[in-house]
Amino acid sequence: MRKSFRVKKEKEFQRVFHHGSSKANRQFVVYVLPKEGQPHFRVGLSVGKKMGNAVMRNAIKRKIRQALLEIKPDIKAEIDFIVIARPPTSKMSTEEIKKSLIHVLKLTHVI
Repeated sequence: MRKSFRVKKEKEFQRVFHHGSSKANRQFVVYVLPKEGQPHFRVGLSVGKKMGNAVMRNAIKRKIRQALLEIKPDIKAEIDFIVIARPPTSKMSTEEIKKSLIHVLKLTHVI
């Protein structure tokens, strides 16, 4: 995903955490903050150190980004959201991650 589709700065992450709403399932926690007038959605990813070493964490982030790329046309435009991965995701395939991510994004009305 291009940089314009990412929430990168700490201040932006904190704004979504403090002013947004959240939903979760066993694999992910998603925080959502609507942003008026934004041309497309933005997403931030968080994978904690409990998930494994840097190689494992980056592999999980790549799988999440791939899943988001595949469901990109279904995601609402004027929204910022943060996806936090929980420990079960370290043992999941890309397809399982995609299915679980779709589930939690439907709960938060992002899709």
